[in-house]
Amino acid sequence: MRVKLQDKVAIITGAAMGIGRGIALKFSEQGAHVIVNDIVEDGLNETVEMIKAVSSQKVFAHLGDISLKEQVDSLFDIVTGEFGRIDILVNNAGWTQCNRHFLEYDEEFWDKVIRINLKSVYLTTHRAATMMVERREGVIINLSSIGATKAHRQMVAYDASKGAIDAFTKATALDLGPWNIRVNAIAPAVILGTPVKKMDDDILARQNPADFGTPLLRQGTPEDVANSALFLASSDSSFMTGQTLSVDGGLGIQARPYPKP
Repeated sequence: MRVKLQDKVAIITGAAMGIGRGIALKFSEQGAHVIVNDIVEDGLNETVEMIKAVSSQKVFAHLGDISLKEQVDSLFDIVTGEFGRIDILVNNAGWTQCNRHFLEYDEEFWDKVIRINLKSVYLTTHRAATMMVERREGVIINLSSIGATKAHRQMVAYDASKGAIDAFTKATALDLGPWNIRVNAIAPAVILGTPVKKMDDDILARQNPADFGTPLLRQGTPEDVANSALFLASSDSSFMTGQTLSVDGGLGIQARPYPKP
């Protein structure tokens, strides 16, 4: 089987658990050297140990909040010091459990969600793109959400930030295309991890469509998203840019969910 990312250098943010960890593992298994970032130290260390158990490629951990410029600078210090280049950036870090009714918002809450979910993507993408331009190639993958196009109740700031990620993906793809830098996004939904929990065994046994919500009658896994990220990071998608892939089991195509029994 062809190894798709042999000796590529990849940054994956928000890699202490869930989707970010799944992508980091997949990329490492496929030959990439990875730099994993998060603010959760225990989870980040666990991700590093999991990678070392399945791959001989290099792995480095960066503990820091990449919505802050100085922390992005320290992240890229690792990249420049160890490799001198960046081939792939995966912008996965974000705040998902930010439920609050719009009438209960204040300016501080709004600014925090936008800083974590959107400003972080600008900061890391700008640094990565500046390095990628020198070599005239690179891949940037942004994690969007079904919330970019299908609204959640009590998640106005989150959905707004993810809608902005879709627009940011398209606009940066246009600006960076002449340097052969591809920018795409993935919009997941119903992916096991945080905050989506595995259904009880009795629900899984019954496989009631109304319980799953997805036409594929199952919940998604981090590996489902990681496989899509691998496709976008590899030469298999060399003529794709500015696109958003939905990885949601068909949740977003429904006019209405299955009726409850």
